[in-house]
Amino acid sequence: MLFKQIYDNDLAQASYLIGCQASGEAVIIDPRRDIQIYLDEAADNDLTITAVSETHIHADYLSGARELAAATGAALYLSDEGSADWQYRFEHQGLRDGDRVDIGNVSLQVLHTPGHTPEHIAFLVTDGATTDQPGFLLSGDFVFVGDLGRPDLLDEAAGAVDTRYPMARRLFTSLEEKFLSLPDYLQVWPGHGAGSACGKALGAIPSSTVGYERRFAWWASYLIGDDEAGFVEALLAGQPDAPAYFGRMKRWNRAGPPLLGRSPKLEHYQGAALKGQLEQGALLIDTRPARAFAQGFVPGSLNIPVGSDFTNWAAWVIDPEAERRPLIVLAADSERAKVLRDKLQRVGIDTVTGYTSNLTGLTLAKVGMVSPTELGALEDPYILDIRTLGEYQEGHIPGAHQLHGGRVRWHLSELPKKRPLVVHCRTGNRVAPVASLLRSVGFENVLELEGSYQGWQAQAASGTPTG
Repeated sequence: MLFKQIYDNDLAQASYLIGCQASGEAVIIDPRRDIQIYLDEAADNDLTITAVSETHIHADYLSGARELAAATGAALYLSDEGSADWQYRFEHQGLRDGDRVDIGNVSLQVLHTPGHTPEHIAFLVTDGATTDQPGFLLSGDFVFVGDLGRPDLLDEAAGAVDTRYPMARRLFTSLEEKFLSLPDYLQVWPGHGAGSACGKALGAIPSSTVGYERRFAWWASYLIGDDEAGFVEALLAGQPDAPAYFGRMKRWNRAGPPLLGRSPKLEHYQGAALKGQLEQGALLIDTRPARAFAQGFVPGSLNIPVGSDFTNWAAWVIDPEAERRPLIVLAADSERAKVLRDKLQRVGIDTVTGYTSNLTGLTLAKVGMVSPTELGALEDPYILDIRTLGEYQEGHIPGAHQLHGGRVRWHLSELPKKRPLVVHCRTGNRVAPVASLLRSVGFENVLELEGSYQGWQAQAASGTPTG
């Protein structure tokens, strides 16, 4: 058996290739939407992808299961468990608790594990060439390393009402009936790692075991003590704000993500050609570091710096349901532009048509900044704290208004346009995409707080007056 984890650092997301070398077949679990990596991995190992599946209707990225099945002709196996409101609405072969998918000598047994979502399934993987006992659990968003899939996302992002408490109780039952009955040696391979918003304290190592989680995970004592009420309270406490785009991901993944097929060649725009595209309505995504953007940016452009948060930040500030205008990315070359297009497609932003390598010939503006000591001199500023609610509750600038950066795009009408709008996060890393979004949609007096909250804290601690 070939077992390979394919990890996307941007989304802190894991997908899996499991192959039987004897039969030359492979199955892919939880693929992302840019599928070439799976095609290449299968080809490199002389395998044919004959089956594709996933553990649940994802909220944080657009699934590639439908795309991969269409490209390869593989059978598409998806959960038919859960409530009618949250079942897949496109053609597939349904899976229910106890079903089995065979890939040569390898078998995957389905476990219905509701809690994170109603339809969630996990897979027990058995290498039939060596044993009749499972050795791996692909746990999806059921059990993470040191944590559990959050049960509140239908409430937070998908518009369901009061589902978090019953879902938390269902997760308790799933752990009791499906997880704790498994042997200690069984390897646990989850769908996400540290940095994902699908849990609140995910571990940074790629896998665990049933025995380790049973002994050391924070939730284990509640199961041992049969304390469902305490478990529910602890599980729901302190969950991070869910970005608003999670709701779109849930809906699109349920309906069936649009098929991409073969992506067209990206155009290279420079000088007058670039200017012409922007004048015709194209949106420039400026991928430079925030400091470089601040020194000179194209008015109306979005600053989404390249880095581990590029995909998430792009989904914070671009809503493809609201606008479908062409996108042009600032990238060094065509290969880099293709990589960035792939990252954007993972969250359903599909309108990248070209790239540019510089801004020569364009009129540039500078970002407005304000220091903590200058805050008091501003006339009636509106201080926008884009950190999570938990961060805000731990300490904030007096009078600041908290709105998670991933929700600003969907709450623009709640923000004042005539007051100075001072944006900050903890260190400043998250400010650039949100502040540039506000400027691009017509907020004329957007200022970024130098040093963000940490800078304000340091100034206040020094005794220097702050605003």
